[in-house]
Amino acid sequence: MGNSEIRRIDREIGKIQKKLEAVQRGEWWPLTSRERLAMTRAMAGGARSIHQGRSANGAENRMDSIGTAAETRLNAELTALYGERQRILTEQARAKAANKSSRWW
Repeated sequence: MGNSEIRRIDREIGKIQKKLEAVQRGEWWPLTSRERLAMTRAMAGGARSIHQGRSANGAENRMDSIGTAAETRLNAELTALYGERQRILTEQARAKAANKSSRWW
């Protein structure tokens, strides 16, 4: 493990951050297929309610909760990646310290 591993994790962190920003803007591309399906169903249910002359509040609430769940999922992935990055940095620092302490003088 070295700098290449840290760079790989940094790239993943960047990707997840872009996805999180997109979800916060209301974009669908970072959603999983299950989340997209649920979002489409909620939208269709809301359209049906409006067509029947009723309020679409329930559908809006479902869509909001799906978006919030996606944000929570992406935040958890981001936290895990930051933790992994910190673990690698700590291992590198320990190895460097051990290498310095094992020197002659």
